[in-house]
Amino acid sequence: MRIVLFGPPGVGKGTQAKLLVEEFHSLHISTGDLLREAVKNKSTLGLEAKKYMDGGNLVPDEIMIGLLEEVLQSDQAKCNFILDGFPRTVAQARALDAMFERMNITLDGVISLRSDHDEVIRRLSNRRICKACGRIYSLSQLDGGSQKQCRVCGGELYQREDDKPETVKHRLEVYLEQTKPLKEFYRRSNRFHQIDGMKQIGYVHKQILDFLYKDRTEI
Repeated sequence: MRIVLFGPPGVGKGTQAKLLVEEFHSLHISTGDLLREAVKNKSTLGLEAKKYMDGGNLVPDEIMIGLLEEVLQSDQAKCNFILDGFPRTVAQARALDAMFERMNITLDGVISLRSDHDEVIRRLSNRRICKACGRIYSLSQLDGGSQKQCRVCGGELYQREDDKPETVKHRLEVYLEQTKPLKEFYRRSNRFHQIDGMKQIGYVHKQILDFLYKDRTEI
């Protein structure tokens, strides 16, 4: 399966990506991880990307497409991959389609996880993280917030800036603004499917599998 996976902050996209990796033995391609790895390995494209990143600028689309093309040439990616974090714009989607055509790759589906924004804000603003081990808790697990230490290692718990209500709201607004035209682009090509990401994890996973296998059984 070759999949593009969309989802706003807090909808559980990372959890669903992990389940799909286990289901299909897919390569999970996160563009953030891809950039960091390319910079770390000092590849030609990685060094080029680093110039932009060091200046606080966005990495140009042609560099991102080049990095993706390199990783998609691996044997594992040729069979199954989940693309997470790219494309973000219609221009990137068109460039991605052109690359897929060059590489003779057919996309099986573009899946978008829909969220209830008020619930996402509540979930993320209730999240606390251990500074020592990285374990994540909700306030309901911490006696409403009265417990300040990690139950596993005793480390100090804190709230990330990204998880504060006003920041979460802004992130959701940016996500919606970016992805609305992108969703319409994929809808027009009949590759797009939206699923309620606020349901139980197992239910959401089953809905994704039903969509992916449906196309296979109808061929």
